Amino acid sequence: MKKMKYIVLLIVLLSFGSIIYGFTILEQEPVLGNKCIGGGTVGLFLIAMPLFLFTASKGKDFKDYMLNKENIMKMHEKEKKKSKNQ
Repeated sequence: MKKMKYIVLLIVLLSFGSIIYGFTILEQEPVLGNKCIGGGTVGLFLIAMPLFLFTASKGKDFKDYMLNKENIMKMHEKEKKKSKNQ
């Protein structure tokens, strides 16, 4: 799992680097600049973000995060306990 963390970090850094490079050369070479900006954006949002979400949610139960009647009741109970302690 640690490897995936570093892979995601590498993709994020490369994507930001590509976007910054694209903006710096945009005036001299608009086509290449736009390609770099687009490639960096794709790297961030279509590659790095899904990989991060996949690795961050590994081993977690999605039922705990869904808003259903049971979880709403748990939240109300926690709020009642919190307000009694204060």
